[in-house]
Amino acid sequence: MNRATAASFVAAWCANWCRVDIDAVVAHFADDAQMRSPLALTLTGSPTVTGAENIRAYWRKAYGHIETADLKILGWSWDEAIARLTVWWQLGDTRASEFMDFDDAGRVVRSEAFYGK
Repeated sequence: MNRATAASFVAAWCANWCRVDIDAVVAHFADDAQMRSPLALTLTGSPTVTGAENIRAYWRKAYGHIETADLKILGWSWDEAIARLTVWWQLGDTRASEFMDFDDAGRVVRSEAFYGK
């Protein structure tokens, strides 16, 4: 993955979340990926969700009732040395930063979200 590929990923990731297309978002994750979020702690009792299928189930529980979302990308950065993408986004009054680490195949192996106002 390089900066141009990262830019394409961010655009697709945002579009997928705006459509609340959870399957499309999860398709970018490795089978054994880990996702960490304070919302996961609230909904599952653990801040970490492991495995693409468990991430899919968690996101369906958290967001499956929403049909569309007006997610706005505030900025992003790509660190090629460690294959990490960081995205700053806003949805309504909620602002967040989220990092995603990628494997050599360009799949997310680890992500973590941080929320604020």
